[in-house]
Amino acid sequence: MSPDAGWLTRLAEEAVAALHSAVGASGAGRPHVLTGGAAAPAIIAPLVPSGIPGAACSGVPGPESFGLPGADDLRRLLAGIADSRPDPAPAGPVGDAPYYFLDSHGGRWDERSIGLIDGEAHPGFDVQAVRRDFPILAERVNGRPLIWLDNAATTQKPTAVIERLAHFYRHENSNIHRAAHALAGRATDAYEGARETVARFLGAASAQEIVFVRGTTEAINLVAQAWGRHNVGPGDEIVVSLLEHHANIVPWQQLAAERGAHIRVIPVDSRGQICLDAYQKLLSDRTKLVAISQVSNALGTITPVQEVIALAHRVGARVLVDGAQSVAHLAVDVRTLDADFFVFSGHKVFGPTGIGALYGKSEILESMTPWQGGGNMIADVTFERTRYQEPPARFEAGTGNIADAVGLAVALDYLERLGLANVERYEHELLSYGTAVLQSVPGLHLIGTALTKASVLSFVLDGYSPAEVGSALNREGIAVRAGHHCAQPIVRHFGHEATVRPSLAFYNTRAELDALAAVLRRLAKGRRTPTASGP
Repeated sequence: MSPDAGWLTRLAEEAVAALHSAVGASGAGRPHVLTGGAAAPAIIAPLVPSGIPGAACSGVPGPESFGLPGADDLRRLLAGIADSRPDPAPAGPVGDAPYYFLDSHGGRWDERSIGLIDGEAHPGFDVQAVRRDFPILAERVNGRPLIWLDNAATTQKPTAVIERLAHFYRHENSNIHRAAHALAGRATDAYEGARETVARFLGAASAQEIVFVRGTTEAINLVAQAWGRHNVGPGDEIVVSLLEHHANIVPWQQLAAERGAHIRVIPVDSRGQICLDAYQKLLSDRTKLVAISQVSNALGTITPVQEVIALAHRVGARVLVDGAQSVAHLAVDVRTLDADFFVFSGHKVFGPTGIGALYGKSEILESMTPWQGGGNMIADVTFERTRYQEPPARFEAGTGNIADAVGLAVALDYLERLGLANVERYEHELLSYGTAVLQSVPGLHLIGTALTKASVLSFVLDGYSPAEVGSALNREGIAVRAGHHCAQPIVRHFGHEATVRPSLAFYNTRAELDALAAVLRRLAKGRRTPTASGP
């Protein structure tokens, strides 16, 4: 059904009430974000809790940067929309708008073809129908329905992916590229078809720019060895951010130690946003590589990778973007970003484990030598010399993870059918709701409150270690991550050794966030003397 004028009037009243509650008499300085696409009403959605200290970096926008309206202005705006709503129109590109949910990739929102989301405040896909596509969500844990809020660690798999894996092993199982029989042809077609799907999903110029790997970690190590050893030397510099996962730190440390290079670190402000001014000062003609996550796995911060890449290219540096946490939440176009390398893992984007992809610009891949030797990556071998295949085959030594590459392609197809524009809007609304719900828990402190975030809500709770909170939630069937999230530098930057990290996907609901908050409120009510967060 389509929202009518009454629905929008109620929305206006709710939005005004939320604005009064969030801002209060002296809240004019609190940052807000604007949600909705070109065809949707703009809704003020507080995303940063009260009490968060100001940013440490210069150039961080305040609310005046967004033209924040007053409550009366907002009521008139939405009431006017309710009285006379235009026909929905395609949402065009938003240019340099910094918010991922503003549909900067030019997607479409057509409310005539989609229903309302489980009581959410804007049109989108039917979340209950989507949930039925994921059989594990019907599982019970400790006698209670599973609430899966550990999506930053791994996502669940739709039936389509599970059935595709079974079909492969029942009807297509064979090694690829190496035989003339029928099953080899089927397996090869499926595997190379998956490469085409990944290339399309990332906006690559060609499937030959896609290398299959076990996951993000292997992809980064591949670049460090096959590109880094030949392009980074004594006195050169590799720039990473304080937000990085260990997988985007350790390989560069190893390379720097081997080659006599140095690691430089981009600082972050008190909200967990990278400091672009400081980053620009780190760059010089000694900078050979910048390696940065598009979305922080520990905080959910969305980094301005397009600006990061452009600045790096000005000094002649290459850029690797870790997309492990972004591809399930944001539309990615590697050519628009102008990334030199882009890496991600299948299991973070509703696909199988043990499969991922490295995108590299064709001219860079062609200049790189293999980092592993063996079958499939050779064109000719004698005892005197070996001639290698062209990319991507030269980087895929041995028998690859054929079935899971095929499963990954189905996962990406599934996400594209849902529509990343729908996913982005729905998850942003869910994140805003979750932020407000967690703020209401006494003694709970959110860690990482960037103005642009994806679906992560890290926190600590007074009186409990993160491990104790995680165990209490598990007893209620709620799965979250408690620990340092393989991102110790950024967690320690905020004064902790660990946090509790609920992380969202498009199959999560408000009701699940309410259940999370109910357990946390019970814990808060029985709080002991505050202690430091545990390991």
